Amino acid sequence: MSDYIVRAMAADNQIRAFAANTRDTVETARQRHNTSPVATAALGRLLTGGAMMGVMMKGEKDILTLQVQAGGPLQGITVTADSQGRVKGYVGNPDVCIPANSKGKLDVAGAVGVGFMNVIKDMGLKEPYVGQVALQTSEIAEDLTYYFAASEQVPSAVGLGVLMNKDNTVRQAGGFIVQVMPFAEEETIARLEENVQKINSVTDLLEEGHTPESLLEKVLEGFDVEISDRMPTEFYCNCSKERVEKALISIGRKELNEMIQEGKEVELNCHFCNTNYVFSVEELKEILRKCK
Repeated sequence: MSDYIVRAMAADNQIRAFAANTRDTVETARQRHNTSPVATAALGRLLTGGAMMGVMMKGEKDILTLQVQAGGPLQGITVTADSQGRVKGYVGNPDVCIPANSKGKLDVAGAVGVGFMNVIKDMGLKEPYVGQVALQTSEIAEDLTYYFAASEQVPSAVGLGVLMNKDNTVRQAGGFIVQVMPFAEEETIARLEENVQKINSVTDLLEEGHTPESLLEKVLEGFDVEISDRMPTEFYCNCSKERVEKALISIGRKELNEMIQEGKEVELNCHFCNTNYVFSVEELKEILRKCK
């Protein structure tokens, strides 16, 4: 598998950790949406975080949605992930282009702007779980770290990175999420904090050739690390012409009739993967016949 996520435990189960390589996943998203470099970096970070958070869920049909609603020129990011490592997403403005930040790097925070992050977990219950936090830095990793602490009361460290090639393709993408359990000892927490502070950049580590496994060894240096699972992760959208047809049926007879009267084919677009679905007038008439 090219892109994958590893799950691990450390320090006698006091720490749980996830790490991912998502280069192909983020490159697929870039190609689907034709995103600018800074839009690719922002979307790629949230896709990577979302993929790891998705596999934290237990149920086969559980769905996680991450929404960044902020005032920057990117006009927000939406990502959804499932428990099998499949993830998809889009940004409001894929063409956003702004100057580099003071460090000469892609200015993700400037593109995202000030706002909120919503975390929605649909686990088949009557109501989905919804958590909302104010963005702390708009760099995505720190915002997810804050979300875990504020909404789930789980002290965590999140590192995410996307590095672009000069031709605007994705060179590296990946990250980690490390969390301490409620029974973790002070000594364990202190050593983990020390390790995390030493990590300057996820993309630098990926450039050095680190894998998800060795990323975790770096973050969890000095601890016994036990990898419990490896699973593929990919950009995957479950849209289809049949699903779009169901959406057309749901708009009702009146609107469908109006479309047919216009005598033109209708084109509908999936936000998540940017696929267009075209329905001819004859197909619209067939859909109308299926309407109750």
